[in-house]
Amino acid sequence: MGAPRHFLDISDFDAATLNGILSQARAMKQARKGWPKGLREADEPLKGRMLALIFERPSTRTRVSFEVGMRQLGGETLVLSSNDMQLGRGETIADTARVLSRYVDAIMIRAARHSNLTELAEAATVPVINGLTNLTHPCQVMADVMTLEEHVAPLKNLTVSWVGDGNNVAASWIHAVGRLGGTLKIGTPKELAPDPQVMAWARAQGARVQVMTSPEEAVSGSHCVITDAWVSMHDTDAASRHNLLKPYQVNKRLMAAAGPDAKFMHCLPAHRGEEVTDEVMDSASSLVFDEAENRLHIQKSILLHCLGPK
Repeated sequence: MGAPRHFLDISDFDAATLNGILSQARAMKQARKGWPKGLREADEPLKGRMLALIFERPSTRTRVSFEVGMRQLGGETLVLSSNDMQLGRGETIADTARVLSRYVDAIMIRAARHSNLTELAEAATVPVINGLTNLTHPCQVMADVMTLEEHVAPLKNLTVSWVGDGNNVAASWIHAVGRLGGTLKIGTPKELAPDPQVMAWARAQGARVQVMTSPEEAVSGSHCVITDAWVSMHDTDAASRHNLLKPYQVNKRLMAAAGPDAKFMHCLPAHRGEEVTDEVMDSASSLVFDEAENRLHIQKSILLHCLGPK
């Protein structure tokens, strides 16, 4: 038995593997067009397989997309919060991983700390999937790339702008551009710039990533403007963040600076009137709900990558 095939970060894979996951997700999405929503995949490739979903942080899209996706592939899910497990009462993460590996075929964790993810993966003998940590959010960005490529062009030919907090989703966007190509322009206050280690990785890869403090400069010439909530679940400095990020709101004026054909994306949930206005969220340029739908399709492809034939 070989090592489990984890999906921890986009940076772990080469372009061919990532493009294979994206291509498979597109094919499965196309194949289901016109099917009743409750109908499963014809061959149920994951029939009899069990996926444990661990939530140290609450979720809507991650939980629903993984549950529905696993069931469409013929498998089953077991949902656990840290309050349901001895993990929340002092059992080590490594021991939890060893036990769960005896019961289930794969583990998805939405982790409070990135170290919880890596410790789980190091001890598990089944695949572990990163559903979000405080440092990265690879499943989300794979869905983002899928969405952008559906509507515009391959990422390698695009300029993408990130506006706001240089957070976990921004880090995974840096990884995506480092592996798949394209240009990423990040407009952020210097106090909320991306993790220096992630930027060092980007430089080592020769990735086209630029960081600047001007949101207008960041969106100039962009094919897509992306933002996220100003305050995440692990943040304790809400007032300070709001003050720093007010100039980075994505509104009609900022989208005009990007150009008439620029798209808009947001991983959701959105705080309308804060990081983005209703006018942008509900505009023809907004891809946010296609983006949310594609979480389902990319999650299914990731599950097949981790659990399918080697």
